Amino acid sequence: MKIAVLDRCTVTNGDVSLDEIKTLGDVKFYDVVPPCDIPAAIGDADAVICNKAKITDEIMEKCKNLRYIGLFATGYNNIDTAAASRRGIAVCNVPGYSTDSVAQQVFAMILHFATSADMYSASVARGDWTKSKTFSYFAYPLTELAGKTLGIFGFGTIGKKVAEIGMAFGMKIIAVAHKPTSYTNVEFVNTNVLFARSDYLTLHCPLTDETRGVVNADTLALMKKSAVLINTARGGCVDERALVDALNGGMIAGAGIDVLDTEPMTAGHPYLSAKNIFITPHVAWGSYEARVRLIGLVCDNVRAFTQGKPINVVS
Repeated sequence: MKIAVLDRCTVTNGDVSLDEIKTLGDVKFYDVVPPCDIPAAIGDADAVICNKAKITDEIMEKCKNLRYIGLFATGYNNIDTAAASRRGIAVCNVPGYSTDSVAQQVFAMILHFATSADMYSASVARGDWTKSKTFSYFAYPLTELAGKTLGIFGFGTIGKKVAEIGMAFGMKIIAVAHKPTSYTNVEFVNTNVLFARSDYLTLHCPLTDETRGVVNADTLALMKKSAVLINTARGGCVDERALVDALNGGMIAGAGIDVLDTEPMTAGHPYLSAKNIFITPHVAWGSYEARVRLIGLVCDNVRAFTQGKPINVVS
């Protein structure tokens, strides 16, 4: 089996081994490939594995041998799954590999706003503590999570893990679920109620026609001025201009953002001029442990396909 692996540099900088992938067949690795060069990189391969490279109907048309598209990811909005289905090409993602990693990052962001720990550390490094007249000083806000309301938009595997951590902090949990469900100590509400009641609101949904721009001028206007928005899902779920206006206008207290509509971030992006925003470069999924787990699951997907029993098929 000939396999073209795109986006290698998005899953390892040398710290995570890709040797297991090499056992799957005749494998060629590529880092970031310009869109116009993707058909040539795939060539006559039977399979392609990628992270964010877009595999379009046009590319499938040019790569006649292609019968399998694997993802180094859970999300698959970069693949034309309808075209793949028409052509009999299996598309397989990897659900669940980054649950703990993403949930951990969510609370790193929440705690950034709750404790101001990084700002206090920077203050001490500047010598402010040496000038203090008392043993402690309160230059930045310090709040407890206990008793606060954590709103979760999207209640899949990651949403549930975030809820469990929130409960451990003593938070009240409300959520919006795509499908009707029940969960102990979680109150399910509609979208408007979620935005209106949350002290911290975190997104855990795929990017679909229904979720694109779910955070917009109207929903942001429902939020408390003291509320914080967290997005580790997909950048397109947020109207970025509307969020900047809400932050700079004091409509909400802050935002923790790991994903943008266009990545990498463009020079002069509006977020760079926003107040009280905490941005990380789409790394919530990428702990060492999560990436090791990912490689193993990607290989499991390919092996299952070659055995005629494909798993995690989304096409």
